[in-house]
Amino acid sequence: MFFSLVIPVYNRPDEIQELLESLTKQTYKQQFEIVIVEDGSSVTCKDVVSSYENRLMISYYFKENSGPGDSRNYGMRIAKGDYFIILDSDCILPPHYMQSIADNLEKDYTDCFGGPDAAHESFSDVQKAINFTMTSFLTTGGVRGKSEKIEKFQPRSFNMGISKQAFEASGGFGNIHPGEDPDLSIRLWKLGYTTKLFKDSFVFHKRRIDWEKFYIQVNKFGKARPILNLWHPQYKKPVFLFPSLFMFGFIVSLIVLLINVHFFIDVYILYFCLLFVLSAIQNKSLKIGFLSVVAAFIQFYGYGSGYAESLLKVQILKQKPEVAFPKLFFK
Repeated sequence: MFFSLVIPVYNRPDEIQELLESLTKQTYKQQFEIVIVEDGSSVTCKDVVSSYENRLMISYYFKENSGPGDSRNYGMRIAKGDYFIILDSDCILPPHYMQSIADNLEKDYTDCFGGPDAAHESFSDVQKAINFTMTSFLTTGGVRGKSEKIEKFQPRSFNMGISKQAFEASGGFGNIHPGEDPDLSIRLWKLGYTTKLFKDSFVFHKRRIDWEKFYIQVNKFGKARPILNLWHPQYKKPVFLFPSLFMFGFIVSLIVLLINVHFFIDVYILYFCLLFVLSAIQNKSLKIGFLSVVAAFIQFYGYGSGYAESLLKVQILKQKPEVAFPKLFFK
């Protein structure tokens, strides 16, 4: 099996250098190719890529900006491999990453897999806090990262693989972003392909580096979900409403506090205390524990408000998704 790693890049030359450096340290002994797709960047990574040409089988392509999904499709159409590995440019790979994928596919082949993410020791405290909330079983992160307690795993394109056959049959990623990952998984299921979680094929994923960017990201996630529910109603789940209900309950708990009803706010305080303790223990830092509480609140508020807005516009008012949220779609 010949692997092609497809990596879209947009104005992140420093990050792609860290990723490429980690690829030079892989224990996997077979040859693999790397396809870098520059998605219309104003600050390109061409020089960075050139500096690795003697150490890696790597190629570089520049195209007009059309979004990450289309850039991944572009890279897969060019790639020479029979199995594609999709990565975000803000990832760092542990040395065993490629070998773990090869071992997993040999043991239990699947046409599409996803792997979890972790926080690298070099990450900032904010990045570690965001990583905790995006992967913790206490938040919405459980189904995104390490939990297998769901009917079918939906790989995320910061760390996923797809066979050439499945790519060609499905047409690859759609033009929605975010939301292109679960949309692709569901379309693959409908075509009869399987998806699996490779728990040991993890990456170190930087994610967003400040609160504002993190809010924008999770808010878009929330807006995308009712659109996916509209497109694929058979895969709609009540749990997707949880962040919106969480924030609604929080507002109600503050209102009833005015009439001296403390029970509901106490439940929220207990929850955030538990989140603080678990993060502080896992990250061995009280500061990161506190920042994880901030990140969790932003995650619930951002996703929950985005989901509620999209539910109103798309499913109740029957607006076309492309009209209601044009910024979620690339032309």
